Amino acid sequence: MIYRILPLIVAFLELWTPAGAQVQNFKPVTTEMLENPSPDDWLMYSRTYDAQRFTPLKQINRGNVNQLRMAWSRGFAAGAAETIPIVHNGVIYIAAPGGVVQAIDGTNGDLLWEYKRKISAAEASTARTKTIAIFQDIVVYTAPDSYVVGLDATTGEQRWETKTDDRGHTSGEIIVGGKVVSGGTCAKGLRANCYISALDALTGKEAWKFYTTQGPGDPNPDTWGGAPVENRTASTWGLPGTYDITRKILYWGVANPTPNTRSARHGGNPEAISRTAPSDLYSNSTIALDPETGKLKWYYQHLAGDDWDEDYTHERTLFRTKFNPNPKFVKWFNPDVKRGEERDVAVMVGEGGGVFELDRTNGQFLWATPFPYDVPNFLISNIDGKTGKSEINWDLVFKKPGEHHTICFFNTRSFWPTAYSPSTNSLYVPYIDNCLDMTSANPPARENRGPVPRPGGDPNKFTAIAKINMETGEILRFGEGRTPSDGAILATAGDLIFHGDMNRRFRAFDAVTGRQLWESLVGGSVSVSTISYAVNGKQYVAIVTGNGLLDGSLLAETPEFKPPRGQNAIYAFALP
Repeated sequence: MIYRILPLIVAFLELWTPAGAQVQNFKPVTTEMLENPSPDDWLMYSRTYDAQRFTPLKQINRGNVNQLRMAWSRGFAAGAAETIPIVHNGVIYIAAPGGVVQAIDGTNGDLLWEYKRKISAAEASTARTKTIAIFQDIVVYTAPDSYVVGLDATTGEQRWETKTDDRGHTSGEIIVGGKVVSGGTCAKGLRANCYISALDALTGKEAWKFYTTQGPGDPNPDTWGGAPVENRTASTWGLPGTYDITRKILYWGVANPTPNTRSARHGGNPEAISRTAPSDLYSNSTIALDPETGKLKWYYQHLAGDDWDEDYTHERTLFRTKFNPNPKFVKWFNPDVKRGEERDVAVMVGEGGGVFELDRTNGQFLWATPFPYDVPNFLISNIDGKTGKSEINWDLVFKKPGEHHTICFFNTRSFWPTAYSPSTNSLYVPYIDNCLDMTSANPPARENRGPVPRPGGDPNKFTAIAKINMETGEILRFGEGRTPSDGAILATAGDLIFHGDMNRRFRAFDAVTGRQLWESLVGGSVSVSTISYAVNGKQYVAIVTGNGLLDGSLLAETPEFKPPRGQNAIYAFALP
């Protein structure tokens, strides 16, 4: 019987917390610390408000990364793994699988405290919170039962909870000016559940809501073609927003309008809305909000009146760069902007492909280009350089039941964040050369859809990392291969790029040349996560393994890879 009992003992020890365990010598996290964090900390999902995912730590660098070794690891319970940890003063806080929040010692993986949300087994098994946040002595968690929860950072005890209707929480939060700002999934297909909200971080009291589709009193002309207001939905299910601490502007990405097709949203008439932006606002848009009031400052719509569920949500990365788009690499750019002029910009890459650079003061269009490749069946047919108005590729829009199209691209990147290095003025984007094979509904047959490799694409270059020069648009591709990934990118002051894939490989690359410098095998698929922090002068790089919602469909396209599923764990690496 011993061989049966041992696994139970191991599982118990993995979850056991010593009585009275808590975070020692805790230092409250102030607004000033969030705006100018210690290099040792990782206080939000992409470290800083600008979402650059760049660490100034450089103990680990190009010259010694080949000596990197696993320092420790710790297993998690069953469930989806789509989360990014944060770190403060050597303590890792993480929304672990199964509706759990943990505080972990960053030097050895010991559990300091655990909070387990009292939810149904179904909610726990599908919990997909992307991020977690911290302010003063409160850790904030967007729970899968549509509550936002404030936990004591030293003990894990619940301090407050606030219900956000039936919004659905697969996203996460950032904290700006003492407010918890978070989005959601628009559960039940109702506009009433379709909003970004701000709560007081210390009490949970609601400060404001911004509904992500147009309704009564909206300052813009109606762009929904008369569709019933109560059923207008465009969610913020993915990564949270970013924040410009100088301009006091919050930037958030909104996903596709639902149902997926124009015809389904507009009584069978795909022409009920415009082919050019604005159309079905604020779907597939960057929205700029006042974080104090939630009022809209400006918006830019990347895809007008989506017909295929192609999200333009996730992070907007903020930095300053010169405007010099090279027509060899950039398809659309603003002819009225002076060459060589420096701009503070917001850059994003859509799930449906395309790179967009906007002026973050007013949303002025600077440049955009198809990504990862320029192909005839790219989902956007044109962008007016002067106005920035995008036009949907009408040839790919479904005009009748049972119609079939292949639309490029599809989940070419998703909830795995990109990174920007100020050292190279480059955005690093892990991508999958995937398109969407889709047939519109033809009752009684339902809509049929799924990812396929891009027609004509090189199967041996199905995946890669793109280093995109943010001044010129020139792309260097490296790490090319077949293994799909939903791992985040990390850029470091040691001139390194870290990235992991679904086939258990975690790698380091030269940030300038893209040459691979190091590789380690871990126990499961690398999922989102990648961060770096330091404790007592020692730098660590950490990842989470496990499976997210998209893993099954992506691995189905590469059946030669058979990584173990459900290997939920956190790994930390350091120099000897």
